[in-house]
Amino acid sequence: MIGTALFPWPDLVFAKYKDTAAAVQLWTQIIGKIRLKKMPWINHSWHVTLYVSARGLTTGSIPYEKGVFQIDFDCIDHVVNITCADGCKKTVRLYPRSVADFYEELFSKLHAMDIDVTINSRPNEIDPAIPFRQDTAIRDYDPSQMHLLWQALIRIEAVFTRHRSTFIGKVSPVHLFWGSFDLAVTRFSGRKAPKYDGTVVNIPKRVMEEAYSHEVSSCGFWPGNEKAPTPVFYSYSYPTPPDFGLQPIEPEQAFYSKEMGEFILPYQAVRQATDPGETLLRFMRSTYRAAARTGRWDPDLECDLTYLEK
Repeated sequence: MIGTALFPWPDLVFAKYKDTAAAVQLWTQIIGKIRLKKMPWINHSWHVTLYVSARGLTTGSIPYEKGVFQIDFDCIDHVVNITCADGCKKTVRLYPRSVADFYEELFSKLHAMDIDVTINSRPNEIDPAIPFRQDTAIRDYDPSQMHLLWQALIRIEAVFTRHRSTFIGKVSPVHLFWGSFDLAVTRFSGRKAPKYDGTVVNIPKRVMEEAYSHEVSSCGFWPGNEKAPTPVFYSYSYPTPPDFGLQPIEPEQAFYSKEMGEFILPYQAVRQATDPGETLLRFMRSTYRAAARTGRWDPDLECDLTYLEK
């Protein structure tokens, strides 16, 4: 069982955490863009993402002229820590403040550590995209709400990792894309996909074309926004077979959104289940099989290695 009463899933109320999530999305975009500039390009933009950690979110190791450094968004002490392999460490506190103020302090600390980096200062996947240095409005930051959101990510990441483990083909890490602020894991059929012809706000078209250069089945968690004010799990296929949305899936609370072109499962349906982890796995497995069945993927790409755990 994954997620029992001994490890209950937190109650996420969008109205309570929305302002904090909006601020953190922008702050993590700054952190993610630093990783983007210092890392070599990895297919499908896997070099830009953040990861769930035992204290919050992390960039992992980033190379620079003097070795490696990493940036950790700490959801326990509510600070951002910049740590170098030479033992040097700087801290930026998290509290209600502007994006511009956070940006200036973070880059001041990086400069003091001899970490030279310049980023594109416009947010991605956000409209209007106010440049970070010009975003002087005070943003709310509620430590208790950020802690709850991170606690949810811990539980979700464990389930996503379990789902990832039963696929022997190409599969992404479990990572957080700071542009849309969603945690995701993606499986690949191994075949090239038709050229992506969609658009995403404030994202270069060439980046999207490379991200969807091959057929995918992707699942993720999204905390919502003002237009869709509820946390949800999603699952989609690209390209989307005509009968993808007609396939039977689990659990019964899941549904296909024609508007979004993907299956949706409310977070609360998972949280309130007897076993949240197993409920989420059923959603991920059934929607993947819907994609594999309708997209005619090789059935041998999915496997069961649980016998090796015994």
